[in-house]
Amino acid sequence: MSDGDLISALYASCFRRLVVQLYAVTGDLSEAQEAVQEAFTRALVSPRRFAALENPEAWLRRVAVNWARSRFRRRRVLDGLLRRIGPPPAVADHSPEHLALLAALRELPAGQRHALALHYLVDLPVDEVAHTLGVSAGTVKSRLSRGRHALAALLTDTTETDETETRRIDARS
Repeated sequence: MSDGDLISALYASCFRRLVVQLYAVTGDLSEAQEAVQEAFTRALVSPRRFAALENPEAWLRRVAVNWARSRFRRRRVLDGLLRRIGPPPAVADHSPEHLALLAALRELPAGQRHALALHYLVDLPVDEVAHTLGVSAGTVKSRLSRGRHALAALLTDTTETDETETRRIDARS
């Protein structure tokens, strides 16, 4: 039996049992499944060494438990950090103007949209926007200029334009 066949047979025979055992440890089915999957992934990294183990299922269980415990510790540290910084910022504005701006930004080419967002929304200077996007400062300035003009065209109130054209037509009659 090849090493890959051994791992496949072991997967078929003990995956569910390991998930049930890890479910008792983690209290979360998806965490348990992920931990067992991670253990099998690590077994696949060096299948010859894994095949030489006296009790491969015990090794998989130990790896899965250790992985779940590490993940729990990292999550606990992250939760503590998040509590220290306070509640998340308020949800984005849902006013008609804000929604119109977002819709207009989506219509812009990606380069212009990225430059505008980083410069005006994130408040990065032009040089830092250039470094972040991997382009020159001149390119960023060009994209900002073109993006502002395109946004102005997209955000003009169309009802005003329609009324002006209607008046012109009426004046000629």
